[in-house]
Amino acid sequence: MKHLIYPSLIAVVFLMTLLICSEVKSETNTVSTVVTNSSPSTANAPVIPNSNSDICKVGVGGSVQNNVLGVATGILVDDELCQKLKLSRSMYGYGMKVAAVSILCQDPRVWTAMTDAGTPCPVKGLIGAEASEYWTDNPDEIPDGSKYKTEYIQASKPVEGELSDVGHIALYKTLFLITTGLLIF
Repeated sequence: MKHLIYPSLIAVVFLMTLLICSEVKSETNTVSTVVTNSSPSTANAPVIPNSNSDICKVGVGGSVQNNVLGVATGILVDDELCQKLKLSRSMYGYGMKVAAVSILCQDPRVWTAMTDAGTPCPVKGLIGAEASEYWTDNPDEIPDGSKYKTEYIQASKPVEGELSDVGHIALYKTLFLITTGLLIF
């Protein structure tokens, strides 16, 4: 009986294997994927080295990239405020304090702050009250952006009905011609 069990057991295992393989084979789908690296290379903006903190320039760079073309560029931009600060510091170091303040007064924020403090910015060798009078007489020379520029310009306009210096001179000349003309006749 042992001899009959083994061959039949082997036959059952064989049939089961065929059955399982046929089911697996019928349900198996073959999917093939192709992986390609189609991403474009990246456009890198140039590095603008600025290892010295005493340079008044700022590096600005940018780049644009699409599937076909990449463009990158970079420039150096002058920092004018930094330059004014360095020049002012140098002038102060040489003992020229009025010149140092005068350089800073080219910035409208400094000009406004000096006016707020009651110490007008020096101009053309004038300081203090003389400088204040100069700014009142010449408001167009106040740096653009100062909050006081419009006030100074409004204050310097003549009042309606009042003659300016030019108007007074013209009136004097006219009266002179009329009076001298009348004396001749």
